[in-house]
Amino acid sequence: MREAVTVQVGGFANYVGSHFWNFQDELLGLADDPDADPVFKNDALDMDVLYRSGEMHQGIPTYCPRLVSCWLRVHGGIICRVPWFFEFIRSGSVTRSVSKPHGRNLFLQSLVEEGQNPSTSNGASNSQKSVEDKDLIDCLENGVNFWTDYSKVQYHPQSLYELHGSWTDFDKFDNYGSAQEVVSDWSQIEEMNERLRFFVEECDHIQGIQFIVDDSGGFSSVAAQFLENIADDYTNTPVLLYCVRDPMTLGSSRRNQRVSIMRALHDAVSFSKLSSFCNLMVPIGPPSLSRSYMSSYLYIQDEKPFHASAVCAAAIHSITVPFRLQRTGPSSDLAHSSGNLDIGELLHILSDQGRQNMVTALDVAMPAPSLTDRDAMGNIEMKLHSLTPEISDEDEDPYSVESLVDFHITSERLVYEARETKPKFSHLSASLCPLPVPLPFPSIFRGNIGRHGEILSDHAEESQPKGSLDIESIPMAARLRSSSAVLPFIERRSGSLQKHGVARGAIGSLVLRDWGFGREEVEDMAEHLAKLLGPFHPEMDLTSDSD
Repeated sequence: MREAVTVQVGGFANYVGSHFWNFQDELLGLADDPDADPVFKNDALDMDVLYRSGEMHQGIPTYCPRLVSCWLRVHGGIICRVPWFFEFIRSGSVTRSVSKPHGRNLFLQSLVEEGQNPSTSNGASNSQKSVEDKDLIDCLENGVNFWTDYSKVQYHPQSLYELHGSWTDFDKFDNYGSAQEVVSDWSQIEEMNERLRFFVEECDHIQGIQFIVDDSGGFSSVAAQFLENIADDYTNTPVLLYCVRDPMTLGSSRRNQRVSIMRALHDAVSFSKLSSFCNLMVPIGPPSLSRSYMSSYLYIQDEKPFHASAVCAAAIHSITVPFRLQRTGPSSDLAHSSGNLDIGELLHILSDQGRQNMVTALDVAMPAPSLTDRDAMGNIEMKLHSLTPEISDEDEDPYSVESLVDFHITSERLVYEARETKPKFSHLSASLCPLPVPLPFPSIFRGNIGRHGEILSDHAEESQPKGSLDIESIPMAARLRSSSAVLPFIERRSGSLQKHGVARGAIGSLVLRDWGFGREEVEDMAEHLAKLLGPFHPEMDLTSDSD
């Protein structure tokens, strides 16, 4: 077993992370449930990769994510809710968050009650339980205001850290320069480093760090400083970076020129800084999920981060399954999974071969075709659609490399037999264990989705979307793809920095100066972005890539 440590920085990153850990918690519960589907009881997934075992002061055992989560506290309008799980027994006393507590919603109240009296949930009649669960789901659909509102996971006290400063309006924390107060506060950055060190140093053989950042505003700056420290302290530890954005923060036709330039510079600076301190970057955040291909199967309200983050988390969960797959040998009986990878091996496949590009696209099929739909299975390429914004729809790159994870496919031939353009190199991981749908998952499935995620051909139109009471699991397919499709994403950011920040008389130079960047540092960032474009230049010799 090789451990992984997870870091989440920023509001939407924690929305995504909350769903991600709910999936893991659901898998743990299903593995121990004698009445659960046997597909969830296989031993192929090693959850110790993501979790740590521990003990409270009174000797009570714990099993918590190996996680550091950072978010923001705002004065004059507190946005953080104290989660039910942020109460831990330490040295005989209860440790609480310093924020002003908010009232627990109905879902969090139910978790507390079940924790105090586990027999209550087991002894309730099915009809009574059904009514209770429906109320909980209604509560979440209409009342999620923060990522802790729907988290059902117990976290370690070292995991949760509130950034503090003098902000009075969270909306003002919306660009790279707005986090100067945090980044310049050595004590806060060092506190984040210490919390990460706690989890890293207890690992026997760390495989890497998976880092999720909301890069739409000031958290980019915080994450860049954090990542720089990680690069200095853990030189040989691979870092896989997911940059996630709430669809509602992307794009607006009503911006004036100054705001548009500031937004473009933020995107360029954020991309340059974050990509400088990771081994592989995965941008995630389509401008609209409600109008995407997913709208045929999913009813997503873009204005609800609770909805959009669930889809992002499902994709991240799926693509990271190989990190937890047990290594199989000739005598292994784990025939229901194959293709295990650790983080370092994945990074080698995607960034050290082909074009040697470190920016990748994330594609997902949700739901993926079922095993009974052989025609669709043989054309899985057509079912995958990108969650990465601003990329090319045409992908005929002969030097592309990819890592594909599917929860139903067991034959590589089924994946590639119908593809006209095959990648230069592809790694396939497969598992028969689908994505479980926990109770606090949003009700986003349309009426044409069956209980086990199958696509129904004969269904009655339903006015109400389906949730966890109707859907137990979903087959998934996800792919990380390194190809020329990401070129427009990189070009836009490189061009923005050149036009608004580097060019003589650029009106954005004052903005960059206000953010703390001198001329020389701006030129260094522009040079870094130019290097990221280098692998895509046609004059480059691509025949000497490593295998």
